Amino acid sequence: MEKKVIAAGHICLDLTPAFLENGVPLPKLFQPGKMLQMGGINIHLGGSVSNTGLGMKLLGADVTLVGKIGEDLPGAVVREFLERKNASEGLLTDGNRETAYSIVLVPPGIDRIFLYHSGANDSFDSEDIGEKQLQEAALFHFGYPSAMKRMYEQEGEELEKLMKWAKKAGCATSLDTAAVDPASESGKADWRKILEKTLPYVDFFLPSAEEMAFMLNRPLYEEWQQRASGCDITEIVDIEKEIIPLAELAMRLGAGVVLVKCGVLGIYWCTAGEEVLRRTGEKTGLAAREWADKSGFEESFVPERVVSAAGAGDTSIAAFLTAMLRGCLPQECVRLAAAAGACSVEGYESYGTLKSLEGLYARMEAGWQKRHRKDKNDAGKFK
Repeated sequence: MEKKVIAAGHICLDLTPAFLENGVPLPKLFQPGKMLQMGGINIHLGGSVSNTGLGMKLLGADVTLVGKIGEDLPGAVVREFLERKNASEGLLTDGNRETAYSIVLVPPGIDRIFLYHSGANDSFDSEDIGEKQLQEAALFHFGYPSAMKRMYEQEGEELEKLMKWAKKAGCATSLDTAAVDPASESGKADWRKILEKTLPYVDFFLPSAEEMAFMLNRPLYEEWQQRASGCDITEIVDIEKEIIPLAELAMRLGAGVVLVKCGVLGIYWCTAGEEVLRRTGEKTGLAAREWADKSGFEESFVPERVVSAAGAGDTSIAAFLTAMLRGCLPQECVRLAAAAGACSVEGYESYGTLKSLEGLYARMEAGWQKRHRKDKNDAGKFK
């Protein structure tokens, strides 16, 4: 594939210890003074740069990964991982900060819990992307501004500047978000205002349902928290009454294509009109007329096993963007995204169990089972 891609933003080292106890309620699992017998620990790369960037690379895209690490042992591990994948060329170093890490807790039957340190990601800004890189790229993908301090401080001034600069260079742009701790600095930022300033320069907006509600409709997000009562939010959301209005709001704020990751339910997607989609630029070869004014819901595929959902949404994005650059129409791009996400949860590394696009097609053609909603108005239940 000749179209070049920049996958920039957040990168970290993920440590995922394996739990042996199954079906134990969380309060009983974590008690003061209790020693838990654990299995081995999986050490791998995390963050949008590695999950989406390496995912696209494995799917055949020509990708440059741009992320920032510290001059420390975790940073050396990150660099070694990327060197093994022949993908370390764009890695940046901040000698004054530590490498970011996440300890990912995935107790059986319980949604993942992250213990997170942002590290060098907090110093990433628009000057870390070279003008020549942008001029050569067909697509600029940026991930997790909500976990990068320079991107959300001062009402997202750097994020707006970065996406505007990429558009000026003729790139199509895509933006992914990350979960936000309401008590953190990022959680206290005015994300509605940040997105109002940024989305006019975003061709593909790719948040999860929870992230989008937090940023665009905080009262709805808080209502979901209460309704879920500690369960996965995607089990209680209403696609028609809640997800679709959020996606349409994102388009009114300027996004060209909105892809909402709804966890085990699947993916809701919608596209703007032809005139808006033409701004993706000639480099992508996007057929604006065929993409315009479309929407749909793609139900998820059933994985063979579930090991970890960490990074599954990023892997879905990798397939969606790679398929788009290959000239696929939106329905096919989203179908491949759902397939890639299901592959991803079958291993600890989001990209470790990822198939080629041809492999995804083969698995779907072999009769890969999908989850089905009982009724279009009953978003949280399946046949």
